[in-house]
Amino acid sequence: MLNLPLPSFDKAAAATGLKAAVTILDKWGASGEQGEAILRVSHSTYARAKKKDVMQAINLDRDQVTRISFILNIHAALRIVFDNPENLYGFMKMINHNPFFAGRSPLEVMGNGDFVSVYETFRRIDSMRGSQW
Repeated sequence: MLNLPLPSFDKAAAATGLKAAVTILDKWGASGEQGEAILRVSHSTYARAKKKDVMQAINLDRDQVTRISFILNIHAALRIVFDNPENLYGFMKMINHNPFFAGRSPLEVMGNGDFVSVYETFRRIDSMRGSQW
């Protein structure tokens, strides 16, 4: 088995991505606890990212950067699917009867912080855009 080094992530870019993801989660109506679990960050890191001032560079691991990417890509898919802000930002809190969601909202499913739940939510929402990329 090869021991390849993990890529190093640009700390300033990581901070920018984290701030964007936290802003999106806030607009979706996520609680602080949900946002912290979804992004797998500490309460203090999440609180710093919520502040309006510029966030300093931050060390994030591959899992955290991937979770940020899922949030940003879910938001991008929703922007393609929905024209109105009510659905763009409200969809994630709407009850969903798709078998995967089983009467829960996408935000509720992701809120447990399980990586598979975050990924599968991304996958299902991303598929809504069809071939519009």
